[in-house]
Amino acid sequence: MKAIKHTLSAIAIGLSAWALPATAQSAAPMSDHAMHVAKSPTCGCCEAWVDLARIEGFDVTATDMDDVTPAKTQAGVPQNLWSCHTAVVDGYVIEGHVPFDAIAKLLRDRPAITGISAPGMPMGSPGMGDDPTARFDVIAFGGEAIPGEIYFQAGE
Repeated sequence: MKAIKHTLSAIAIGLSAWALPATAQSAAPMSDHAMHVAKSPTCGCCEAWVDLARIEGFDVTATDMDDVTPAKTQAGVPQNLWSCHTAVVDGYVIEGHVPFDAIAKLLRDRPAITGISAPGMPMGSPGMGDDPTARFDVIAFGGEAIPGEIYFQAGE
């Protein structure tokens, strides 16, 4: 229970950055971006994605949770977009095996959305085979996102 409260607090802190003015949220190298990931301790693909995030330069803190559902609901991820892990970076929610090019676009463009998701566990996505030609959609959610809005197309 303590781990869940810690994770939910970390997500709430990450989401509170959403209220900062745009000038305080300018794009910076990935090494300037702290990322918190809530994941299952037994999921190898989640650990692979976390390792890739670190390679990309993110300052990653991971919290292992037996049940990541509270992290997803606290972060506002619609159930139809759930995947296996939930991350927060610069006030944005990253759900699942989102490609790092999509995250870079998100942090550069700073749209008025809650986050982005690679629903399910797309084969070839980062942590799921790492195939740069794998084709799948990354969906925006919350804020001004239109339900089902494609934010990024992987493999194009």
